Formats: sequence, C-alpha cells, structure tokens
Amino acid sequence: MASATLSRHQLDGTLGPIDVDVRAGGRSSPRPAVLIVHGFKGFKDWGFFPPFAERLARAGVTAVSFNMSGSGVDAAGNATWPERFARNTYGAELADLDMVVEALVAGGLGVAPPTSLGLVGHSRGGGIAILHAARDPRIRALVTWAAIGATDRWDAGTKQSWRERGHLDVTNARTGQVIPVTTDLLEEIERGGPALDIRAAAGRLTMPWLVVHGVEDESVPVAEGQDLAAMGNPASTRWLPVDHAGHTFGAGHPWKPPVPVAERVFDASVRFLGEALFSRT
Repeated sequence: MASATLSRHQLDGTLGPIDVDVRAGGRSSPRPAVLIVHGFKGFKDWGFFPPFAERLARAGVTAVSFNMSGSGVDAAGNATWPERFARNTYGAELADLDMVVEALVAGGLGVAPPTSLGLVGHSRGGGIAILHAARDPRIRALVTWAAIGATDRWDAGTKQSWRERGHLDVTNARTGQVIPVTTDLLEEIERGGPALDIRAAAGRLTMPWLVVHGVEDESVPVAEGQDLAAMGNPASTRWLPVDHAGHTFGAGHPWKPPVPVAERVFDASVRFLGEALFSRT
C-alpha cells in the first residue's frame, strides 16, 4: 500500500471559502480520485471522514475531502461561521461540489488530473452526490452512506412556523450552538424542480453504485435507502444494508477506534471503488 501525504487547499465557494484536503500516495502520476461529500451538520474532519480518506489513499486512490462553504466550519474544524450555515442551500452545495470537481480535473489541487472519478456521500451529502453524478458523465463510481432520498425533510407545521418566524432553529449537538437557518433553504425546497429531485436522479444513474444504509438508522430510515437502491439501474446498483448500525455506523466525533461497523463499511466501499475505478483507467 502507498504511503499517503496530505495537502491543504482553499477555493472560492458559493457562501465563502471551500477548505479542501487532498490525501494521495503519489502526486505526479495520474490515478483515480474520490471526492468525499459530508452531510447537513458534517464537515471534512468529522469522525470517520479522515480515516476513510487515509484508507483510500493507501489503496492508491487520491482522496479529496472538503468543507462545503455553507458548513459554517473552518479548516481547523471549528464552527466559526454560523451565518454561512444559516444561508446554506442544496443549490449552494451542488455549486461547491462542481467547483471542487473542476479544480481537481484541471490539476489545481496539487495532484495530477485523475484517470477516473468517484464520489462518496454521507446523509445529505449522499443526496448531493446522487444529484451531481446524474449530470456529470465523468463520475464513474458512486458510494452513498445513509443517503437522503428527498430534499424536503420537514413537515407542514415546521415549514409554516419557519416561514412565519423567518428562520428555523437548528441545534448543533456537537457544539450546542443554536443556529437560525434562514428561509433561503425553505424557498428553494418549495420551488422544487428536477434539479433537486434525488429519486429521479437515482433513476438516471448508469455507473456502479453502492448504496450503504444502517438498518437501525435513526435519522434517515433504512426504507429510504431501499427505495433509492430500487430506483437505480439493476445491472450496476448494489444494496448493502448494515445490521446493528445507525446513521454513522457506530462512529462519533472525534474518531475513537476501533469502530468495527464503520470499518466494515470502509472495507466494502474501498473494494467497490477500487474495482470500478481501476478497471476503467
């Protein structure tokens, strides 16, 4: 296995800087690359993302993890910009992912342009990864962990209160911060449209796709993952339910190994990505 090195980069994002980490076992020779997309309250250094990125890099894959510009989190993992989190939207995250992909394929992240591209997304990041993969033919492999199957996650009463108050209070369990999320996200959801239809996007996917979901997921029901897998191309979609696993597969923040369930998810994901990406180089 290759010895991985880490470099840090910053790009201009929709709501502010996008902090990017690149882990690679070799930087001058072209190789497959995988972009890791965090979820709603996640960030590039949360829990399982750094050890998973290390696993990918040791397997010969360039691993690119990054903070969405609307994550509110700085490069050191501090929740420094709650006002950016408050204004974050799905559209902003899709634009940020576009920015990172374009920088990577142009050779602008300290590594040679990749020979093939994969995406891994967790929770809301899984939904974003599906939407991106459905419109970017350069994506040759997709892995989703506990992915959402719809962008509208709130009931009618919550949305009415959100609209009347002009914000929705979201609590960060890790920091205790209560952040008033603006109606930008609500208005985007209510506009809807095909650009944010995750299920329809899933139905258009043709690349190899591994759908991983904890059977005991307390945040995104396992049935949502099953539905997504059923929407995928039967010839290229693999459904992997994980017994005795919740939304983060037993991991927390900070990462405290051993975490056997998460490590099994790592194993399955790295193997799947390797088979899909190296066979297409």
